[in-house]
Amino acid sequence: MIAPELIAPFQMGVLFLLIVVALTIFATEALSIELTSLAVIAALLVFFHFFPVIGPDGEDKLDLRHLFSGFANPALIAVLALLVLGEGLTRTGVLDEAANTVIQFTKQNRAVAVALMLVVVMFFSAVLNNIPVVVLFVPIMQVLTRRFRQSPSRYMMLLSFASVLGGMTTLIGSSTNLLVSLELDDLGEEPFGFFDFTVPGLVLAGSGLIYLFFVAPRLLPDRAPLGGVMEERSRHFMAQVSVTQGSRLVGLAPVGGIFPDLKDVTVLMIQRGERAMVPPFEDLTLEVGDMIILAATRQALGALAKGEPELLHPELMADAFRGPEENHDGEATAHRPPWTVSGQIQAEVMVRPESEVVGRTLEEVGFRYKHHCVVLGIERRSRMLRERITRIPLKDGDVLLIQGRPEDVDRLRGERSVVLMEWSRQPLVTPQYQRIAAAIFLAVIAASASGVVPIALAAFCGASVMIASGILSIGDAVRVLDRKIVLTIAMALALGSAMQETGGATFLAEQLMSAMAGASPGHVLSAFFLLMALLSNVLSTKATAVLFTPIAVDLARVMGLPVEPFAVAVIFASNCSFASPIGYQTNLVVMTPGNYRFMDFVRVGLPLILLVWVAFTLFAPWYYGLPR
Repeated sequence: MIAPELIAPFQMGVLFLLIVVALTIFATEALSIELTSLAVIAALLVFFHFFPVIGPDGEDKLDLRHLFSGFANPALIAVLALLVLGEGLTRTGVLDEAANTVIQFTKQNRAVAVALMLVVVMFFSAVLNNIPVVVLFVPIMQVLTRRFRQSPSRYMMLLSFASVLGGMTTLIGSSTNLLVSLELDDLGEEPFGFFDFTVPGLVLAGSGLIYLFFVAPRLLPDRAPLGGVMEERSRHFMAQVSVTQGSRLVGLAPVGGIFPDLKDVTVLMIQRGERAMVPPFEDLTLEVGDMIILAATRQALGALAKGEPELLHPELMADAFRGPEENHDGEATAHRPPWTVSGQIQAEVMVRPESEVVGRTLEEVGFRYKHHCVVLGIERRSRMLRERITRIPLKDGDVLLIQGRPEDVDRLRGERSVVLMEWSRQPLVTPQYQRIAAAIFLAVIAASASGVVPIALAAFCGASVMIASGILSIGDAVRVLDRKIVLTIAMALALGSAMQETGGATFLAEQLMSAMAGASPGHVLSAFFLLMALLSNVLSTKATAVLFTPIAVDLARVMGLPVEPFAVAVIFASNCSFASPIGYQTNLVVMTPGNYRFMDFVRVGLPLILLVWVAFTLFAPWYYGLPR
């Protein structure tokens, strides 16, 4: 039995040991992040059940309700809802338009495009919550890296860090900034104005931006995104396109034997009635009824069919008004063309060796009617065919690009004739919902930025409207929710609560004050900043700010110095959560798109922390007139 007077030191000691063990496992990747997060939460639950932290009123400060509260924390709800909103923007092609604007503005220059993205992210983060800014720009950066044939892992982390640096420059740039200002008011000190720390914030942000642009990409891994999409980017499919009445293809003419308006597309043959024309094309203008046989990547086919999805399967137009048909449950429903039904996805399937479809055409197999999926293209590595895809006898190893509803595509997993390539699933862009999706997202941003409602409430309502409007299905929304984000945020919040309630963070600050006794104000401020910057990567930024603001005020009063530089140090240092994916939510947002590991953040984030610390140490004492 532990004596009552030894309970608090024992609790702190075990908590510090647990943090060290968790960080070691994260760094060595001995276990997955999800499993480590679950284990840490379980350890906290078991330990504080047997060794509770009892408050003055007799309440258990770290019971199950408190430690599990991270799963219902508004910060977690906001992150997950914003991921759903980001998926809706991706599905509707809004972000493709934004990426195209960036590319055109920067005139295809990759360095200029990246620099512009970082500056824009920092600017928006100065006046908006960092999380929606990063969620908005992650898909745009994905499109940019794909266009420039770069790995997303080289740039995704930069978005998170740029948003944090931008959030340091104004009072509303981060909720942490507001939290410190409100706490100063409660402690009887003057709260911050909107631009009170903008000058030192710009100095730190500018130093960090130089590092992000010139140094960080060299430290980041060149790693393929999850799912193997990078390896299959160059796969070319043979497809057929019919020129229909009112299509933008009507009247196109070749230049020098090719069609320059059909970007990244190789025209193999044009069928006009009984006449087949092959390259080079001369004295030819596309007419209604022409059938174009072409080869292109999935991205190029998507760009070609954008706004006119019927180009890739015009023969289905005849079915649009065929009348009712039976669905999979045997119920009669009004028939709708596949391209008008929301929630469509594209995927790739490979014809199995010795399959019964080998040697038969798609028309003979009846693929569309049997599997309720449309074949958009065929890829055959051995040769490039000049024939309608519906008339080509299939061979084993052929890869079919298909389109269908998620449930129809999922049924192909048990099909004996083809193999579904799981990594190839990709949502189909639905440009008809672009304006609705953009309006929903802008409404969420406006509501949260104006302070009318909290960001969690605005984002949750926005995600609900995305689903209700048909932009996303419930299944689509659930698939976006990353369990890694859920578990790591819940773990970080539980650790932060434990550090606060056991007095662990206050103990560390008191040890710093004792160790720095007799040092100059500039040195004390510098050491105080560094301690908080490192702790912000273990605790949440808010927990660090809440714990250290009273300590900063007491420290300034004891030394007979103005409170402002120490309070500013709390704001800047609490936001320096660069060296850990669990330090700040935006790090978790970019972790999956960038396919990052724990040590990637340490390798790139730790030098940034040291750089920001050096910049603060050199500038802040001079700016606030403190003796060095």
